[in-house]
Amino acid sequence: MKLKYFLSALMVLLGQAVLAQNTFKARVIDHESQEPLAGVTIYLPTLNKGDVTDVNGQVTITDIPEGQHPVRISFVGYESLLIKATFPQPASQEDQVFELHHAHVEMEEFIIRSTRSSRTIEDIPTRVEFIAGEELSEKGNMKPGDIRMLLNESTGIQTQQTSATSYNSSIRIQGLDGKYTQLLRDGLPLYSGFSGGLSLMQIAPLDLKQVEVIKGASSTLYGGGAIAGLVNLITKTPEETPELSFMLNGTSALGLDASGFYAEKFDKVGTTIFASYNKGTPYDPADIGLTAIPKFDRLTLNPRLFLYLDEGTTLNASVNFVTEKRLGGNIDHVEGKEIDDPYFEKNETDRFSSQLQLTHQFSSNATFTLKNSLNFYDRSVEIPDFTFAGKQFSSFSEANISWPGEKMEWIAGLNLWTDRFEQTDGDNGQDLGFSDATMGVFAQNIWNLDDQWVLETGLRLDYQTDYGLFPLPRFSLMHKSSGQLTFRLGGGLGYKTPTAFSEDAERLQFRNIGAINPDALEAERSFGANFDINYRLALTDELTLSSNILLFYTQIQDPLVLAAEDGRFEFVQPQGYVDTKGAEVNLKWSFRDLKLFVGYTHARVLEHYQGESATFPLVAEHRLNNVLMYEKHDNFWIGLEAYYFSPQKLQDGSTGKSYWITGLMTEKKLGKHFSVFVNFENFLDTRQTAFDTIFTGSINDPQFRDIYAPVDGFVINGGFKWKK
Repeated sequence: MKLKYFLSALMVLLGQAVLAQNTFKARVIDHESQEPLAGVTIYLPTLNKGDVTDVNGQVTITDIPEGQHPVRISFVGYESLLIKATFPQPASQEDQVFELHHAHVEMEEFIIRSTRSSRTIEDIPTRVEFIAGEELSEKGNMKPGDIRMLLNESTGIQTQQTSATSYNSSIRIQGLDGKYTQLLRDGLPLYSGFSGGLSLMQIAPLDLKQVEVIKGASSTLYGGGAIAGLVNLITKTPEETPELSFMLNGTSALGLDASGFYAEKFDKVGTTIFASYNKGTPYDPADIGLTAIPKFDRLTLNPRLFLYLDEGTTLNASVNFVTEKRLGGNIDHVEGKEIDDPYFEKNETDRFSSQLQLTHQFSSNATFTLKNSLNFYDRSVEIPDFTFAGKQFSSFSEANISWPGEKMEWIAGLNLWTDRFEQTDGDNGQDLGFSDATMGVFAQNIWNLDDQWVLETGLRLDYQTDYGLFPLPRFSLMHKSSGQLTFRLGGGLGYKTPTAFSEDAERLQFRNIGAINPDALEAERSFGANFDINYRLALTDELTLSSNILLFYTQIQDPLVLAAEDGRFEFVQPQGYVDTKGAEVNLKWSFRDLKLFVGYTHARVLEHYQGESATFPLVAEHRLNNVLMYEKHDNFWIGLEAYYFSPQKLQDGSTGKSYWITGLMTEKKLGKHFSVFVNFENFLDTRQTAFDTIFTGSINDPQFRDIYAPVDGFVINGGFKWKK
C-alpha cells in the first residue's frame, strides 16, 4: 500500500518537472537590412545550454526550467545582446524578433588593390586571398631575406626549387608551371622573363603592406600571362603617423639579414625608404660536399616620393635597385679552397627599375590613373665551361579611368608592354634574344543585380607583335545567401606567348637550348573556371569557425615543352593539352587567444599528348597545412606548424617520397617599440638528402635530379625588431 502511494507521488513530481520545462523561440535579423542572420549564437550561461540560428534566422531551445535566466545573443561583427527572460514566458513574448547592430570597433582596414575596385573584399565577386597585418609580420620572421616561405605556406601555392645548389625557385599555383603565374609589385610587372628564376629570392618583405593572390585566369586587368593566377606585392605608403622600423636576423647556418624602413607624410610631400642587406654563408648539412644554401651578398634600396598636388591628385615616383652575387656548388670551392675541376654555379645580377603613378579624382568620383614602369635586369649564370648572360629591358605603361557607383562600377583603360632581351654570352650559334610588344585595351564592370547577386564581367583585347590578336573575356558571379554564406563562380580565357625562360631552362642554366621561333610556334591558350563557398559560423560566444572550399579547373592548349634531341634542347608543342583540377579547403577556428588553421590542397595535373595521359612532374597531389597559434595581441605569440606533401612524380620517371615539414615560431614584445623573435624551421630536419639523392655521377660533375623536398634541413633563425 505504501509503495502505491510512493509511486503516485513520484508520478506527480515527474509530471510537474516535465511541465516545468519551457521553450525559447526567437528570430534574429540585421538591424539595417532587416535580413535574417544565420549562425547567430543564442546561449544561456547559467544552464550551459544554447544553439545557433538557421538560415531563416530562427532558433528554438527546449527544456528550460522555470525561473529567470540570462540569454546572450552574439555574432561575429555585431554588438552582443544580453537579456533576461522569465519562464514560462507569456504568449506575447513567444517568437520574439531581435535586431543586431554592426559592431563599431576600430579595426585595421585592408583595401584590396588587385581588383582596382572601391569595394570591400566581402563585396568583390573575384575571389582574392591576402596576407597582411600580423600574419604578414609573422611569416616575414621566418625568412626575412625573401618571400619564398611567405608564399609556400599558403594553400594551393608551392614554391619549386629549380637549382640544387643556388636555391633558385619559382611559384606554382594549383600545380601549374611557374611561368603561368604573374608576380607583380604594386600592380606592375617587374619580375618576368630572365629574372623569374631568382625573383623570389631577391625580395625582402619588410616594406610590404600586404600580399594579394588571385587564382585562376586574371586576364581583364593584367593580360594573358596570369593563366594560373597572380601574386601582387603591395608596398607600404606614408600614413599620418610616421613609421621607422628595423629588423636584424641571424641563422644557425650563419646567414644575416638587416633591413630598415622609414615612412612619413608631410603636408604636400611624403616619402618611404627601404634598405636591406642579406648575406648567406655556404652551408652543407648533409655533408655531401655541395651547398644546400649558397654563398651570397645582396643589397636592396627602394626610395619613393609622394606628392599630394591637391585634394584629389597624387603623384608618386620610386626606384628599385638590387645587386647580388650568388655562388653555390662544391662547398670547398665556394669557401675559397684550391681544388681541381670543382662544380659551381655562379649568378651575378643587377636590377634597376622605376615606377611612376599619377592619380586624379574628379568631382564626380571618377578616378583617372596613369602609371609607368621601366625595368633593366642584367644577369650572368656561370657553370664549369659555360656562361650564359644577357640584359633584359622592359617597360609597362597604362592609362585607365574608373567610375564607382552604388549599383554599378566601371573601369576601362589601355596599356603597352614592351620587352627586349639581348644575349651577351652563351653557346656558339645560340641566341635567345628577342624584342616584342603587347598592346591591350580592356573594360570591366561590376553590377549589383540585387541585394544578393553581384556580377563582374570583363573583356580585354591584346595585340602581340609576334603572335597576333587575343580576345580575353572573363566573368565572376557572387551570391550572398546570408551575411555568413557566400558563393562565387568565375572563369575566363588566357594566353602565354612562348618564352625560353622557364623552370626547365633554368634547371639547365640555359645551356644547349635553341632559340624560340615565332614562325614555328603558337601562343599557349587557356580556359579556367573556379567555384568557391565561404561560410562563417559562431559556434559559441567565443568559438568561431571560418571555412572556404574552392573547386578549380584550368586547361592549357598547345603547351610549350622543352625536348631533348642529340644533346640539345628545343621548345616544341606536342599535340594535346595540360590541365589541372582539384580543390582547396581552408578552415580557421578561433577561441579566445587560440587560433587553428587547417588547409588542404588536392591538385591533379595531367599531360594529355597523342591520346595518352601522364602525371605532370613535381606536383604534390595532396598537401596539408596545419598552424596552431596562441596570440596575445601586441604582446606575445607562439605558433606550431606542420605541412605534409604527398609523393611527387619526377622527370626521370621515378617517384619521390612523401614528407612532413614542421616548425615552431615565437615573438615577444619588450616595451613599446622593441620585440625579439626566434623560429625553429623544419625542426624534424626533413631533407631530400636524408631519404633520397639529389644528384648522380661524381661530386665534380654532378647530374642533378629534381629537387622536390627541402635540402637545407633544420635551421634556427632569430633576431629583433624595432618599430616606432
